[in-house]
Amino acid sequence: MLQLSNLKGPAGGRKSRKRVGRGIGSGTGKTSGKGQKGQNSRSGGGVRPWFEGGQMPLHRRLPKRGFTNIFKKHYELVNVEQLVRCAGIDPVTPEVMKEKGLIKKIGAVKILGNGDLKESLNVHAHKFSGTAQAKIEKSGGKVVTL
Repeated sequence: MLQLSNLKGPAGGRKSRKRVGRGIGSGTGKTSGKGQKGQNSRSGGGVRPWFEGGQMPLHRRLPKRGFTNIFKKHYELVNVEQLVRCAGIDPVTPEVMKEKGLIKKIGAVKILGNGDLKESLNVHAHKFSGTAQAKIEKSGGKVVTL
């Protein structure tokens, strides 16, 4: 019967490590299987990964692509369903959103239309998606673009 106490690994499944530099009789004494002189016989020898023997390396042969637009405007995103946390506060400004933990830093805020809103809120933000604006106004609230 197979139990934890009598489990065995497969035959030849464990191989003992090669102990090099342990005398002539071991077969890997003296030069430890590294041959005579040269870069690979030295301690710490060998080339770094991806080294191509001095040939122009692949990462330098390939062309550069794309660019980063430094003028891109970044918005803190808040969904309509998250605005429920701000119920009873008028108006709901970016400062209020930061206080309630909806955004990380006070900057440009965009309200997106994911989820439902039952309370009527007076929301102040820098941008609104079409669905967000429709949902806020449908619930009896007001949308103010900063």
